[in-house]
Amino acid sequence: MSDAREALTRAHREEWARVVATLAKRFGHLGTAEDAAAEAFATAAERWPEDGVPPNPGAWLTTTATRKAIDQIRRDSKRDGKHREARLVSSAPAEPLGAVDDDRLRLIFICCHPALAMEARVALTLRMVGGLAVPEIARAFLVQDTAMSARITRAKAKIAAARIPYRIPSAADLPERVSGVLAVLYLVFNEGYLATGPGTAPVRDDLAAEAIRLARLLHELLPDDGEATGMLALMLLTDARRAARVSASGGLVPLDEQDRSRWDAARIAEGHALVRERLASGEAPGRYQLLAAVNAVHTDGDATDWTQVVALYDQLVRLDGSPVVRLNRAVAVGECDGPHVGLALVDALEPDLAGYHGFHAARANLLRRLGRTAEARDAYDAAIALAGNTAETAFLQRRRDGLQG
Repeated sequence: MSDAREALTRAHREEWARVVATLAKRFGHLGTAEDAAAEAFATAAERWPEDGVPPNPGAWLTTTATRKAIDQIRRDSKRDGKHREARLVSSAPAEPLGAVDDDRLRLIFICCHPALAMEARVALTLRMVGGLAVPEIARAFLVQDTAMSARITRAKAKIAAARIPYRIPSAADLPERVSGVLAVLYLVFNEGYLATGPGTAPVRDDLAAEAIRLARLLHELLPDDGEATGMLALMLLTDARRAARVSASGGLVPLDEQDRSRWDAARIAEGHALVRERLASGEAPGRYQLLAAVNAVHTDGDATDWTQVVALYDQLVRLDGSPVVRLNRAVAVGECDGPHVGLALVDALEPDLAGYHGFHAARANLLRRLGRTAEARDAYDAAIALAGNTAETAFLQRRRDGLQG
């Protein structure tokens, strides 16, 4: 019984996306693929404990799901339309294979299609590719199960209505589409690394782990894509600090106060290897590769080499001159050249970032280091008023209350 449960858990983790992707390609309908896959796993939960785990669980699940899908289409009162759609998919001219011919990659691209709103892309990716149940996704993003279910249903309906093709983008479109997929995965990871909702835990291990799993899948499918490699490295190097980032009481611990002995050495080693791999390629690094390199510097040795961090942010600003990236560079400059230099750069960003709590928190820290206590207190108050996460708010309050004078 226990062996069957473990096998089913492993199969769900490893085979769900493959089963859904195979059925979506064959029948041309995400809803049919999702329902049939769920039925196949439910059947496995009933039969495997009694009949034993099949030699090839993935093939068994795909075959069972295919039969379930055919039965569902036959039962459906609109089966003629679905049959026509399935025939259209089956008889359509072959698309160029693109970077790699893999049904899971097609599934990822359709779930992250730019025609969908970002929240729909996230929900659809976690459900269709990640295999998370609707209640799990709803809890992760603090909405009701019914609302999340409706969100996913609307996304699937839009894909069908817009006749979004189930294919890998052309070579010309691939970089932009990969960038869209990475944006979805990074949003999921960041929500796990620092949950945004009030009253939530500061770190959501489940979401961070799922984002890393999906990033591994994308890297496996697109091993030569520098930004996919960079994203995986970035997640690993960031997540490696997780155990030291939250205190025993649940409070956030800033980088300079973390116990580095609690960092995950295996994840750091893997992340560093991926960063070195990209450096050895000789290709110009993209945004996620540079962010991964920044985190590699943070996790290299006993202290951060801020000169290297500033140099990397100089490159990043040339690619992405957004106010938040420039704020991060200003913070690094403040560590490298002194708080007065950093503060001047931060203050210059106020027109763009006055409504962002991170701006006020960075400014408060620099003012604190300069001994400008009253101004630092006001800046902390502004950051606290704008912060969303309860643990982050508590950290800012502790910093404010610890000001001397």
